[in-house]
Amino acid sequence: MADRVHPAAHLDHSNTPPATVKQPVSDDKPLLPQGTYVIQIPKDQIYRIPPPENARRIEKLANQKPRRSCCCRCFCWTIATAFILLILLAISAAIFYLVFRPESLKYSIDNISVGGINLTSSTPVSPRLAVHIKSENPNNKLDVYYIGKGSSVDVYYADVNLCNGELPTFKQPANNVTVIQTALKGSNITFARDVHSRLVRQEKQRNVPLKLKVKAPVKIKIGAVKTWEITLTVKCDVAVDWFTQKSKIVSKNCDYRVKLW
Repeated sequence: MADRVHPAAHLDHSNTPPATVKQPVSDDKPLLPQGTYVIQIPKDQIYRIPPPENARRIEKLANQKPRRSCCCRCFCWTIATAFILLILLAISAAIFYLVFRPESLKYSIDNISVGGINLTSSTPVSPRLAVHIKSENPNNKLDVYYIGKGSSVDVYYADVNLCNGELPTFKQPANNVTVIQTALKGSNITFARDVHSRLVRQEKQRNVPLKLKVKAPVKIKIGAVKTWEITLTVKCDVAVDWFTQKSKIVSKNCDYRVKLW
């Protein structure tokens, strides 16, 4: 029997999976599979690149001069200089005191005569006072120069300014006692009713209190050195028996202060 040759069955290549192509084997380590990974890095090893505007700002700040340090140095130098000047001033004052031994000036009221005040009526009065002020300079090497221009002498009863005037210009040498005579005037002074009544009562008691205030620009000469113009203010509480040309001083007390600047 003759052998039958059957035709080969038609191969459907559309459903046949393609042959797998093998990749060449490499000696490198295999790549990591795709996915999401979390990598932890220490915080101090994180470096960021600042934006351009921040970089310019940081560069500008870096180029600036340290103002605070300059201010601190100036402040420290100022404090140190002031401290040294104070020490030198204290030493100079101590030397001055040891060499010259300055003593305080002394002031008092020697005499007061009153005119132009009539208490028998309530009409305005124009007081006229002659005041003798005694100034004593007990220093051996210190002269006092009184400057009349800018000086003032005022006499008050209570808060009423009775009269005023000024001092003469003169020099008071060392170890000297000078009596300064001042003529003071007032005009159209009106006393309130209660002030007038109190003044009449005190005059009957032979004790009328007055206040005298002297403001005197002076210069002090020590050896060959003369100071700048300083202000001397003398305040005196004085009481007289009554308002007449022959008034007598019942009590007196004077004090003074010096304004250097």
